[in-house]
Amino acid sequence: MQFLRHLFLAGLLALSPHIADGETWQLQVPAVPFDDDSPTTTIAYQPLDHAAKPWRICVIYPHLKDAYWLSVNYGMVEEANRLGVSFDLYEAGGYPNLTRQIEQVEACGKRQMDAMILGPVSYDGLTPAVVEIARQMPVIDAVNDMNDTGITAKSSVSWHEMGAAAGRAIAMRHPKGSAPVRLAWFPGPKGAGWVQFVERGFMEALAESSAQIVATRFGDTGLEQQVLLVEDVLDTVPDVDYLVGSGPMAEAAVSLLRARGLTQRIGVVSTYVSHGVYRGIKRNRILAAPTDFAVLQGRLAVELAVRAIEGRLTIRHAGPKITTLTPENIDAVGTQESLAPASFVPVFKVSN
Repeated sequence: MQFLRHLFLAGLLALSPHIADGETWQLQVPAVPFDDDSPTTTIAYQPLDHAAKPWRICVIYPHLKDAYWLSVNYGMVEEANRLGVSFDLYEAGGYPNLTRQIEQVEACGKRQMDAMILGPVSYDGLTPAVVEIARQMPVIDAVNDMNDTGITAKSSVSWHEMGAAAGRAIAMRHPKGSAPVRLAWFPGPKGAGWVQFVERGFMEALAESSAQIVATRFGDTGLEQQVLLVEDVLDTVPDVDYLVGSGPMAEAAVSLLRARGLTQRIGVVSTYVSHGVYRGIKRNRILAAPTDFAVLQGRLAVELAVRAIEGRLTIRHAGPKITTLTPENIDAVGTQESLAPASFVPVFKVSN
């Protein structure tokens, strides 16, 4: 039946052109799909112009607590409307909520959907549910890494490289052999798929610096939780020189350091970009942050889902090229593929 379905779709596609005229996306493609350690090639990727049918896609996020996933959402909305497909969005409410996300995956499988896009809260915890759903529809892993079993394609960057970029921002300022500095590290939620890779990359790059990690605080990436973690470090760890971690941590740090009169003494580095992090870099309150172009990742996830439905996949794993933003280059890089417009609010349903 799957073979006949693809034959039928191929006939539909042959009737009209479906490749966008002129538009290309600069993407990094690993030589071995789903292996972020394999060499990458930069390609000019030409997305589809339009879907063969108004497919229905089930989309599941870890949460919508911060501007990062809001930007992913914006990219998905833009691409779904451009391609003429629909989606229903569900969010788990945070990284501790694995059971809720499993239930959401299972619920999508009971509905008349053509594909699933999943931003997982766990690296391994969703695998049994994904394997079951993959028998019914393509499953696209979006942004956060997870076990590859059952996954059709991935729209993601190397979180190892995201962590390494943050580590290099410290190493450039304090190379190995220079006077030691004290650093507090806020990796994110323990057990989340992306965190283990961010941490590994960060530690490897930091080994080339004179920095000493004097405190580590894991926690959900909700802003309130990160405020508590940063306050705890500032209250209990004397003479810390740098705070490094997730976007919400960096946003919390900027406000707390200003309130305590510590802005000039303690530096802040983020492991990814959000609206608040972008403003912090512009105002010289945050030293650096790598961007993985969240808007473009959202667009790519939807485009890959449509290709998977239609049997048109040409690549199975790709993501934007990571760029580290600093006060010196931030204006040149811009925000178009990284951040949703300031007026954008979450969209849970797109109908086409």
